[in-house]
Amino acid sequence: MEAVRDSGTRTRALCPSWGGPGCVALQGSVRSVESFDVIVLGAGAAGMFCAATAGVRGRRVLLLEHNARPGNKILISGGGRCNFTNRDATAEQYRTSGSPHFVKSALARFTPADFLARVEKQGITWHEKKLGQLFCDQSSRQIVQLLESECAAGGVDLRVDCREISVRRPGAPDDAASGFEVASSLGAFHARSLVIATGGLSFPKLGATPFGYDLARQFGLRVVSPRPGLVPLIPGGDMAAELSELAGISLDCETQAGPHTPAFREHLLFTHRGLSGPAVLQVSNYLQPGEPLRVNLLPGRPALPFLTDRSRGAQTVRQALRGIWPDRFLQRWAGRHATERPLAQWSRRDLETLASRIEAWTLPIVGDEGYPKAEVTLGGVDTAELSSKTLESRRIPGLYFIGEVVDVTGWLGGYNFQWAWASAHAAGQAV
Repeated sequence: MEAVRDSGTRTRALCPSWGGPGCVALQGSVRSVESFDVIVLGAGAAGMFCAATAGVRGRRVLLLEHNARPGNKILISGGGRCNFTNRDATAEQYRTSGSPHFVKSALARFTPADFLARVEKQGITWHEKKLGQLFCDQSSRQIVQLLESECAAGGVDLRVDCREISVRRPGAPDDAASGFEVASSLGAFHARSLVIATGGLSFPKLGATPFGYDLARQFGLRVVSPRPGLVPLIPGGDMAAELSELAGISLDCETQAGPHTPAFREHLLFTHRGLSGPAVLQVSNYLQPGEPLRVNLLPGRPALPFLTDRSRGAQTVRQALRGIWPDRFLQRWAGRHATERPLAQWSRRDLETLASRIEAWTLPIVGDEGYPKAEVTLGGVDTAELSSKTLESRRIPGLYFIGEVVDVTGWLGGYNFQWAWASAHAAGQAV
């Protein structure tokens, strides 16, 4: 999006607007401009919570959403039960962002326990699935209803089906008093503070657009190039077709992108297109283009002692691993990497080679399944441009970016929702 000033009388906002064509906002041509203290663009998890937080502080808040209803991404999350936070959320799970320390302030001031208290106050029953992941017992709809009720309690003015949105600063970029003017299909609005909570590019069928990134660039802020995150991977080479024949098989493993990245002990799922499951989604955030995926097929136990123990009898590789790996996978893998002779006949060097293949099964990766299958978007507004305490732009006073539109991405398992709540709370307390 780009703002062009014409002869001092009007500003044209050239924007791939939030779900509509480019638009022209004419200064002085709008007869009625509604005024608010705060305008929040985007009624997802971060936007709704920020609006509610500001509203209960006595701010007059307008919340604009381009979809027909708020919280669309919340509704489909967690298989329809919304993994709304993770008990163990710390800065450690957000290290793919530009600054691993950026999230500390917001996460410390609004913790998983703080959001859980709101869930319980609303009467929502929940359960811990695994690894600190908290889910609704019943439906993701309950989290949307919680946010709607908090917005109502704060007197937030929520308006949906808002299209053709453009934004301008009437005064100089550093003139906080001039605020922001927002033109849209629903009318023209003005506020001293503007919060961008328009999300990333994942799930385009739900209306995801690059609006937030374009707006940041319009105001001169740096944007880290977005790419799909927590996304299924597509293997290449001569193994691609072979792996597709294993579709539907899931196995316990440990994945890693490189020696200096986290290793994830989860399940890997073979699909007709490639590799999915939590172990793959997690590691996808760290895997660089052209980098192979490393898979430890015997997590939790060293492979060489395991094989050595079984070499004292007449067991073959298939017999030694039966019951540990799914049969179809075992037959395929052993057929490629092992012979039928008993392990007792293998030399020490051969056993070491086999052990290394088990602990570091290396798969060439040629791409991923893109934004339609991505849980989140990596990249976004550069954290160096924002205050870690308030999420306000360091260059443009009164302009805030929260949630997924920021270059902060957490692990799978409720961490990205916790960032939404924490960043929204930080901005909502500041506007």
